[in-house]
Amino acid sequence: MILPTPALYRTLTALLPACLLTGVAQADENLWMYVKGTDTRPKDSWEFYIKEVTRLDKASGDYTFNDIRPELEYGITDKLTVGAALLIFDHHYSVDDPDLNPMFETQGGAGEDFDDTQFGGFELGLKYNILSPYKDPLGLSVGFKYERREVYRLDGADIDQDSFVPILYMQKNFLDNTLITSFTGKMEFERRETPGVLEEEIALDLAAGIAYRFAPKWFAGFEVRYQSDFLNPQLADEAGNPGYDDQGFEDGYDRSSFDLTDWRWGSQYQYGTYMGPSIHYAEEGWWATASILFQVKGGGSEGRNANIEGGKNYDEHERVHLGLTVGWEF
Repeated sequence: MILPTPALYRTLTALLPACLLTGVAQADENLWMYVKGTDTRPKDSWEFYIKEVTRLDKASGDYTFNDIRPELEYGITDKLTVGAALLIFDHHYSVDDPDLNPMFETQGGAGEDFDDTQFGGFELGLKYNILSPYKDPLGLSVGFKYERREVYRLDGADIDQDSFVPILYMQKNFLDNTLITSFTGKMEFERRETPGVLEEEIALDLAAGIAYRFAPKWFAGFEVRYQSDFLNPQLADEAGNPGYDDQGFEDGYDRSSFDLTDWRWGSQYQYGTYMGPSIHYAEEGWWATASILFQVKGGGSEGRNANIEGGKNYDEHERVHLGLTVGWEF
């Protein structure tokens, strides 16, 4: 088992003293790992943060994936924030189960391993605040992200992927803003290509969190996340073979498509549900959030080679997610 990368902690330690000289942090949107609140940046202000989510353990062998994202955000107005992030994918795994793919195939088979840190791509986004949780009965923001990936998050293999992600943020505060509840809903439209395979995927990523300020500068929280995707991969080598149609789609399942002239919601491929606590601390000019989520339930379509064990999914999901985010405002 490999924990979050030492390089990340060295970077944070080096930057921390300088960040203590900046203004007061406003980080109420970053109290959890996957949930984000409705807050946007004040006009002409900047925020830089580094987020690492470490995904640990499949149902076979050893598996660690560090998803590291340095991100910069800027407030164009008090209601509109734009941002850009780099994707750094750090994989270390050796799985034993030949059915646990794509990891088993990518590592080169039994007894082999995969160990590589790669530039995974980039992400561009915006977020617009409609209603304030401090002034209105309910906080509401909308967002949109475009993500370009050149490395597959599961196994570190080369891919060609474009994702278009509309986002809904909702937030309700209680007890003079000491108790915060939030919901983040994403619908991801992904087009992914590898040699001989085309996947058009529609995915849902839904997360809800609650956090309480139990002392000055400190929040303790709890988070629930559900992720699922809907697709039927097109396999060029299988076209016309038994069990596949003449285009390479598996019989008995619907494919997804989000072309303007061909909209389709495909069959569910897999899902996973996670739960766990978080802790958040904010100081002058900087803040930090640490979280741990455990997969509590997962599954996949019967007959589609989903790796299911003990009611949990391990081809697309992991046992544990560890999150650490540190941000600075200026």
